[in-house]
Amino acid sequence: MGGPAGVVEHLFRHSAGQIVATLARTLGPARLDLAEEAVADAIEQALRTWPHDGVPRNPRGWLFRAARNRALDVLRREQTLRAKLPLLAALDPETERSGDAELAMILLCCHPDLPQTSQVALTLKTVGGLGVNEIASALLTKPATVAQRLARAKRWLRGAGPLELPPPEELPGRVDSVLSVLYLLFTEGYDATSGDEAVRGELCGEAIRLGRLLLADPRTDLPDARALVGLLLLQASRLPARVDDAGDVLLLAEQDRSKWDHAMIAEGTRTFGAACTGTELTAYHVEAAIALCHVAGDTDWPRILSLYERLVELRPSPVVRLNRAIALAMVRGPRAGITELERLQQDPRLAGYRLLPAALGELWFRAGEPGRAAACYRAALALPGSEPQRRLLRRRLADCVPSGQ
Repeated sequence: MGGPAGVVEHLFRHSAGQIVATLARTLGPARLDLAEEAVADAIEQALRTWPHDGVPRNPRGWLFRAARNRALDVLRREQTLRAKLPLLAALDPETERSGDAELAMILLCCHPDLPQTSQVALTLKTVGGLGVNEIASALLTKPATVAQRLARAKRWLRGAGPLELPPPEELPGRVDSVLSVLYLLFTEGYDATSGDEAVRGELCGEAIRLGRLLLADPRTDLPDARALVGLLLLQASRLPARVDDAGDVLLLAEQDRSKWDHAMIAEGTRTFGAACTGTELTAYHVEAAIALCHVAGDTDWPRILSLYERLVELRPSPVVRLNRAIALAMVRGPRAGITELERLQQDPRLAGYRLLPAALGELWFRAGEPGRAAACYRAALALPGSEPQRRLLRRRLADCVPSGQ
């Protein structure tokens, strides 16, 4: 892990959120700021002392005790919180079930009363351990905007009550909110909408980690949660082959399948299979089935088209219809897909959506109409997108235009 500093970095990424959640469960969500401050102080103390004193035998336990002691010091000075001193002092890193606290924290961060943008920022900050600048970079927004979202969310937390799991009758709805946030996190990591990188692996990894946390508790191990985690694993399995050495995007047909993570494919397949044991069918189930088709030896496009037909019924969004049109083109030829995509051009929800003209460009090129394809690629290049995606579009455009033109 690269010496003491590497151990601290590892703990920050993998344990800080758990410790914050455990402290906040005792202090109450209204004092989430104190829990975060205590953990930050403990990490700073570790960075200062471990290079000289050596890494302790149980570094996570050391960090937990240092954060707890820091919070105790603050509580002793705050009259209104002194009643919590015995509870906080009794916390033991060896016996405390941090998973329960972290799960409760995720459900609280993704409370449906909060705007989804705030849910994402609060989850990444509190559970994921990311700083404001890291969140801003990951979500491609300004640090000041992230700070404002976090401040508003924490004001809401002051009236949120104790940090505990919701009653059983509320859990399915609350889990739905979490799944929506994890889906959004993974999507932004898998296909970055702007910036210099095509993929943000840390967002994909965090979405999978939090999804696994849901599955680790029988109260939140629900079929739709399993289906989403299976989907994320199957999609993430292709990340090692999604970009080339220069950072350029590689389409599915261009990828070196030997670079796919086959252990992750196996885990995703098992997880998806476990999601299909009951009668419940969600959009996540259908998307996972589509992802499974894509990692199979030979892509079964008629099967994928039928799955998209079902997905349109469950989630009739224009983006789903766009993907269905691409599958239709793979089965019935490019002009069949073009007809569907041209209909979608009338949908105002897709105005400014780069993938629509890009998909039209691909299908017109396959239909033997490079001039029309070039016009579509130019339209896509006029819209916002990540730099690797723009390089891909420029490569496609170059294929349409003879040299010298």
